[in-house]
Amino acid sequence: MIIQLDAHISEAAQKAIEDHIKALKYKVTDVKTQRAHYLVAIGKADVDLRTIGQLPGILDIHQVSDEYQLVSRKWRVRPTVLDLGDGVRVGEGSLTLAAGPCSIESEAQMESIMQHLLDNDVRIMRGGVFKPRSSPYSFRGLGMEGLKLFHQMARARGIKIVTEVMQVSQVEEMHDYVDVFQVGARNTQNFNLLDALGGVDKPVLIKRGISGTIEELLSSAEYVFSGGNEKLILCERGIRTFETASRNTLDLNAVPILKEKTHLPVIVDPSHGIGIRDYVPSMALAAVMAGADGIIYEAHEKPEEAASDGAQTLNFQESARLVHNLRKVYQLRQELE
Repeated sequence: MIIQLDAHISEAAQKAIEDHIKALKYKVTDVKTQRAHYLVAIGKADVDLRTIGQLPGILDIHQVSDEYQLVSRKWRVRPTVLDLGDGVRVGEGSLTLAAGPCSIESEAQMESIMQHLLDNDVRIMRGGVFKPRSSPYSFRGLGMEGLKLFHQMARARGIKIVTEVMQVSQVEEMHDYVDVFQVGARNTQNFNLLDALGGVDKPVLIKRGISGTIEELLSSAEYVFSGGNEKLILCERGIRTFETASRNTLDLNAVPILKEKTHLPVIVDPSHGIGIRDYVPSMALAAVMAGADGIIYEAHEKPEEAASDGAQTLNFQESARLVHNLRKVYQLRQELE
């Protein structure tokens, strides 16, 4: 169960609540986030929520049967909407779009892509400065100096940036230069990293693991939430299956399932999901109809010259057409709802 405490609860009152719950053979975890103070209680004994809810210092109490408690929609029915500032929001009620290259390569590249985004009213740019690559000889990003330039150029144009953090030691040095930390598929179960991101006051986008289940994705989000950070976005990006006709199998089943199971925003990455440029727009449009709160995809002025993932990256003409069609399909979805 989840117990929300009064923001000004005394130590004595909190201890009394914890002692009461422990006497019922429940394990209690104290969780303080940017928004509230909770006790998460895990146990199997039947309890009377009314008896516990009457204890001094308790604002609200909910019974949640899921292994993941804080990210469950069983206790927070109203969906979470994240405000990135400057009118950029992620969550139900709007369609959030983010686009950019797999890797940040140069100042000229960033200049052209940012102008493309502004021309199409896309306010979030994706781009990796630390790139986890299967081959140690592939381009692995521009590092912190590239991120600082990325941040400077984006700020000047009113663009928010999302970029991947790969290890705990990078969290602090990257903090002031990102709007959204991205946890890539390879790090979805890097629990030390998830714990570290629980301690920051910045949104975290968590991608589904390469062969991860929906439950594992939600459990990864629970790590960050329980560490104190409620600002979370879930991303379906395809999973590795026996199929070899595409890079991954984009699991659009996950979208409505996640929307039912969690109050967190759910977005889709069709570029990594299918890995074939010609099919990315179709999968993006399908994801919106499936209920996604946003789409994050790869775009580059000249994909054939991209340092990484050119085969799944849209050129500017394809990107502009996709943005137009995504907004039309989102409007249609709203009318059908």
